Amino acid sequence: MKVDVATKPLADVAADALVVGVYADGVRPGRALVPLDDAMGGTLRAVLDAEKFQGKSGQVTHIHTNGHRVNASRVIVAGLGPRAQVTTEIIRRAASAALRRARDLGARTVAIELLGDRQPARQRAHAVVEGAILGTYTFERYKKEKSDKAVEALTVVVTQASDRRGATDGAKTGEIFAAATWFARDLVNGPANEVHPTHLAEVATQVARDGRLTLKILGRNECEKLGMGAFLGVAAGSEQPPKFIHLTYKPAGARRRVAVIGKGITFDAGGLDLKTAEGMLRMKDDMSGAAAVLGIMRALPKLKPRVEVHGLIAATENMPSGTAFRPGDVLRAMNGTTIEIGNTDAEGRLTLADALAYAAKHVEPDEAIDLATLTGACVVALGPLCSGLFSNDQRLADRLLAAADAAGERMWQLPLIDDYKDHLRSTVADLNNVGQRGGGAITAALFLREFAGDMKWAHLDIAGVAFTENDLPLSPKGGTGVAVRTLLAYLTDGTPR
Repeated sequence: MKVDVATKPLADVAADALVVGVYADGVRPGRALVPLDDAMGGTLRAVLDAEKFQGKSGQVTHIHTNGHRVNASRVIVAGLGPRAQVTTEIIRRAASAALRRARDLGARTVAIELLGDRQPARQRAHAVVEGAILGTYTFERYKKEKSDKAVEALTVVVTQASDRRGATDGAKTGEIFAAATWFARDLVNGPANEVHPTHLAEVATQVARDGRLTLKILGRNECEKLGMGAFLGVAAGSEQPPKFIHLTYKPAGARRRVAVIGKGITFDAGGLDLKTAEGMLRMKDDMSGAAAVLGIMRALPKLKPRVEVHGLIAATENMPSGTAFRPGDVLRAMNGTTIEIGNTDAEGRLTLADALAYAAKHVEPDEAIDLATLTGACVVALGPLCSGLFSNDQRLADRLLAAADAAGERMWQLPLIDDYKDHLRSTVADLNNVGQRGGGAITAALFLREFAGDMKWAHLDIAGVAFTENDLPLSPKGGTGVAVRTLLAYLTDGTPR
């Protein structure tokens, strides 16, 4: 979708559809609605009144212009709710709903007013563009018959010249954030027979080339030399060769160094502790953390934050075979910690253990953040719309929560209860990879903390939110690309605010 910004009356913009916002308190119009209604001879307000359009958040309707002095065939009206309660997330969702309606009506070009008026123009433009692009995502790569409906160009219209610069900057960052999320969604939605560890390494190679990032890819032999026994133990059952991916964005004058680590299980059958057929069906999404890392690294050269970022992915499948690791086996992680395998389906934490140990030794970051579809227990605790956050540093946790709020992605901090570490005791090794059923998300995080060492560390359990079975306001069914926008907001010090 091509995006630009214009400073002119909305009615003067040539497009297939125009989008305006309406508040719910007395159907108070936005800045663009009154002149647009005047250009349409009062028809717009008359139709809204006749339909009893209330302007509630998420409400959308459309009106034919019928040859009035407007350079569009339709006007789409998006409800914003009460003016005093309009947030950037409401603006984001309103733009998404309006652009979906425009697309479904066959519009190729859309002009949308800079919705809202309570936040700075830059923040509102970011939300408008981000919502418009996120809401119109589709994944039809493998379909013979593809939809011919797509919005190809979006113009954000500002009514005050003083808002143009901020709106232009916001539209640019909104487009970058959304494109990075689309990129991650495409990877998650791709089937595991194509999106395997070698493919992730190929994608990382292209990302590095396009963004002029540095890249290191380690194969099985290199990982063995580093002592990554936990990672390679998981990889032992698959014919697909494991790949350890290390992307680096290193700008001049970087103020801090951050490691972002994504769980990269490209298909999780559960290993010898085989999942049920139903539980296995969607396990192509177990690399959602890795997809997010690749989307983030792809966006950083465009955003140019003064932060050195290392994207790490330990990519493998978890499959059953004659060479697969077994319950009761003992693996030795890169930092020397030995791990008894209580369940082969608790494999993600094993790959992350070596990735964290690698970060501590070879990156030495100021902060390390991992993203993982790690536990069903987190889904039970927080449901399918909220990620769980664990951290050994409260300031880091607070900044991540603020970034999630700015990005409109729900996140809730859960405790690291030290007494629960007893659940990970082993009689033959330093740790067991599973604990008791209760508090499973916490014990998984405590396991990972053992490998974070002295690093300031945060763990995002995205198991519930990485994939949706139903259309959401900003995402259709499938991979969501969750945490891409949160981490980009965090790394750019809250760009969407």
